[in-house]
Amino acid sequence: MSVVVLLLGVGAYVLFQKARPYLHGSGCEVNTSSGKMPLDLEQGANAATIAAVAFRKQLPERAVVIAYATAIQESHIRNLAGGDRDSVGMFQQRPSQGWGSPDKLRDPVQATSKFFDALVKVKDYLDRDLHDAAQRVQRSADGRAYAQHEDDGVLLARAFTGREPGTARCWFPPDKRTASRRPEAVREMRRAFGGRLQVTGPSPLAYNAPSRPNAWNAVRVTNARAGWAVAAWAVTHAQVYGLTEIRYAGRHWQSTAGHDGWTEDKPAPTTAVIIQ
Repeated sequence: MSVVVLLLGVGAYVLFQKARPYLHGSGCEVNTSSGKMPLDLEQGANAATIAAVAFRKQLPERAVVIAYATAIQESHIRNLAGGDRDSVGMFQQRPSQGWGSPDKLRDPVQATSKFFDALVKVKDYLDRDLHDAAQRVQRSADGRAYAQHEDDGVLLARAFTGREPGTARCWFPPDKRTASRRPEAVREMRRAFGGRLQVTGPSPLAYNAPSRPNAWNAVRVTNARAGWAVAAWAVTHAQVYGLTEIRYAGRHWQSTAGHDGWTEDKPAPTTAVIIQ
């Protein structure tokens, strides 16, 4: 009898291990000292992009908080195809108000860049109440609505600007994994973060270059905050570009165990984010 029970237990464990990667579905989570926030994969990728563009423009964290609060109110950080009247994109910017063409405003990098370009023109925006600064950019019907998202903006900024390391994780089941497109991922990352990012490694970067799954790239970083911002971008874009492992500062994230988040990897360097 004990042998049968043992065999049943082993069988159940094997089945659980096979089913485990599918149990959590797909998603992301930010877990910082300010609290937790669930995100879907699109929201996670867009949130990381907002921080990346701020990095390129060398903007302070407060600017990122304002951008997050605005994007939460306008679109729940989703890249919407349409909206009120001719509004489109994450920030629901309107071509008729001079923001640009619909195609550009549906591009998260360009839409974020336009938002920040307008924000920095607001006099003393860093010292204003968040809803005041956001409203002077957005010119919405009720600018006071942005204020309710300030705490969530702070939470997201702590994770995606690298203030609190390893606090953003994403996961997706095996049947949602995609073929490796690392060259495209690195090019898109540099478009968001800017040309200051230096990328090395054996994986080719040329347009339409083949992506070898076992190869890798190293994104050099000059400080820990930049490193964790890059690492968070890579994790949130892993499903789209078929990335399987991100290594940085003694930790790593793996697509096969994405829900576990960042786990120990002592050899992972502090001078570069390894992307595989």
